[in-house]
Amino acid sequence: MPELPEVEKAVRQLARATLGKTIKSARAIHPSLKRKFPPSQSRRVKGRRIEAIQRRGKHQLLRLDNGDTLVVHFRMNGDWEFGKTSDGLDKFARAVIDLSDGTRVSLVDRRALSAITLDRKGSSSLPRLGREASDPLLDADYLIDVLKRKKIAIKPALMDQSVLAGLGNIYSAEALWEAEMDPRVSAAKVDRAKLETLVAAIRLVLSPKKRRPGRYTERRGTNRFAVYDREGKICRRCGGTIERIVQAGRSTYFCPDCQVE
Repeated sequence: MPELPEVEKAVRQLARATLGKTIKSARAIHPSLKRKFPPSQSRRVKGRRIEAIQRRGKHQLLRLDNGDTLVVHFRMNGDWEFGKTSDGLDKFARAVIDLSDGTRVSLVDRRALSAITLDRKGSSSLPRLGREASDPLLDADYLIDVLKRKKIAIKPALMDQSVLAGLGNIYSAEALWEAEMDPRVSAAKVDRAKLETLVAAIRLVLSPKKRRPGRYTERRGTNRFAVYDREGKICRRCGGTIERIVQAGRSTYFCPDCQVE
């Protein structure tokens, strides 16, 4: 499930493959993507040069030389596949961008939930987004201001992209574990000291190089995380048992023994 660190990595890979190159063709393959990126928009981007690749929250922005922007969202499990225009298409390719130098970039997604749209110059299809979760200027003052009217628990509040752009289900749970915060507490009632701890925890879980030794492993899978997808397993901090609850329709994993405030 791509979240901010995974999308940031995808943006860097996309930039290396496409920046400064000209689009030979771009097309949606799956019907669900064609509704947002029909042939008329495919024709509009043909011959355009990709001048910049940016990220806003979980959205990837391909800035074109005429001022238009291709907006891509991976949703649940989209990803890029890089190859040549002479290669066969992956069976899960949902949209394809062919470049004039022979590079092919495919948006692959087993569930076909990803999205690609074209924003004309001067327009934007992006939803209202809050401060980037990775923004160095993120602080307790900002969280106090945006959370004071939230009548929901802190975990779903953190996942609200109008509060923090880019922070999703996995890293919200991980940050709350690091901050020793109960995911069920009211977002509006968290005090400044606890929010300062939470900001530090968010920075920690979004930056693998800063993670404290012993908390995480480098292997793929659930052992990578402290609480996410570890229901029934032992908490690595206190020895308690990780539990799973549902909040706003999403799974929340936490340790009830040490996440108590």
